[in-house]
Amino acid sequence: MKIQKAVITAAGPNQHHLPLQTLVTPTGETKTVIEYQLDSIFSNQIESVAIIIAPNTLPEFQSAVGPHHDKITFIEQSQPLGYGHAVLCAREFTGTDRFLLMVIDHLYLSLTSQPCLAQLLQVAEQTDAPISAVKPTHESKLPLYGTIGGSRVTGQSNLFTVTNIIEKPTPTVAEQDLIIPGLRAGHYLCFFGMHVLTDSIMQHLSSSFESQPQTPLHLTDSLAEVARFENYLATEIDGLRFNIEEPYGLLRAQLGMALAGNSRDEIMTTLIELIDATRR
Repeated sequence: MKIQKAVITAAGPNQHHLPLQTLVTPTGETKTVIEYQLDSIFSNQIESVAIIIAPNTLPEFQSAVGPHHDKITFIEQSQPLGYGHAVLCAREFTGTDRFLLMVIDHLYLSLTSQPCLAQLLQVAEQTDAPISAVKPTHESKLPLYGTIGGSRVTGQSNLFTVTNIIEKPTPTVAEQDLIIPGLRAGHYLCFFGMHVLTDSIMQHLSSSFESQPQTPLHLTDSLAEVARFENYLATEIDGLRFNIEEPYGLLRAQLGMALAGNSRDEIMTTLIELIDATRR
């Protein structure tokens, strides 16, 4: 089923500055982070995007989306009640449709000829189930990500049935509850920062919010609940993710894009010169 709507969450307390940051794309164009993300989304035939923002940040976002204004709906999250609540703010926009969910603080670099987002959407459009992009991740990084447990779908090397989800588990908990046969020792399938979700997720988020309206709402809890009772899938992405909210995160993303672009040799030479010049 074709995915026509997307939601980008950008209302986190430390996220309002992220869309204004600029980078040079692999093709040499200078763009803001949010414009680069929107280029990727709309190049995959998605028709409209809702961006969830914090109060008093609308002008910043409006100035950062480039030529995409006409396809953007800005939705304000009036209170900082968590990631799940930010997603729930888009319920009127998504209606009963399946939708793509992305975060403002992640950038991606494919390791194949197919972009990371296209890899996810290609699989998602072959099923009606919610599906998350995942990446094998070393246990030292588990405190940064939601992590799934489950099993491979028969005959599919990169598709998994999700049976358990834990947000930022310790290695000990992951070893007990999140082992997936076939992964390298010490590696687990962690969220990649993009999902295709269904209205059932919104229903769980809404029920949780109504029962505890002033408690921060976590998306992972609703995803885990759906995984208990419904068919919920994950697909492994052949690519890299860069969290630009981390120290040097944008620098890592920029280096990755530069090395994947036409200026690779120049960047490699510069890096070698810098390493030599700053050697102590």
